[in-house]
Amino acid sequence: MTIAPQPYTSTDAENSDGLFDAEFKPLTAEQARQWRQAHPAMSPWWVVVWQVVAGAVLALVAAWWAGKVAGLSAAYGALAVVFPAALMVRGLQRQRAVTQPGAAMMGFVIWESVKVALTVAMLLAAPKVVSPLSWLALVAGFVVTMKVYWVAAWLHSRRRSLNGSN
Repeated sequence: MTIAPQPYTSTDAENSDGLFDAEFKPLTAEQARQWRQAHPAMSPWWVVVWQVVAGAVLALVAAWWAGKVAGLSAAYGALAVVFPAALMVRGLQRQRAVTQPGAAMMGFVIWESVKVALTVAMLLAAPKVVSPLSWLALVAGFVVTMKVYWVAAWLHSRRRSLNGSN
C-alpha cells in the first residue's frame, strides 16, 4: 500500500500564491530587542532550583510524617530527577555557540537521551543505594519534583506580569 503525498495548502498567513499577507510584517531588529527585553527567557537553572526546593520540602514532609526511610526515599526520588536535569542543562549550555540548527538539535537529543538513561539507571539502582526503600515515597518524590516544570513556568509568567512586562 502506498500513500500519496498530500498537496500543499497555504496557511492563514499566506495568500493563495504562497506569499504572506500584507498584514504580516516581520519585526525590525529594534522591535525584536524590545520584545525580548519585555519577555525574558526563563533560565533552565531556575527550574532546577525549584526542583531542588520541591524535592527537599517533600523529603522533609515525608520524613516527618512517615519516618526516616520515607524521607530518604523521597529525597532519592527527587535526586533522580534533579541530577540528570542539572547535567542536561550544563551540557546544553556548553553547546550554546553552535550555529547550525541540525547540530543544535542533535545536541539536544543526545543530552535528553543522557538524562533519560541516567534517570532510569538511578531508579534501577535505588534498592541498592537506599536500603530499606519506600517505593511509594520514592515515586512521590520523583513525580512531585518532575512536575515542578509547570510550577516554575507559572511562577515565571506571574513574576513577569507583576513586573509589568506583560
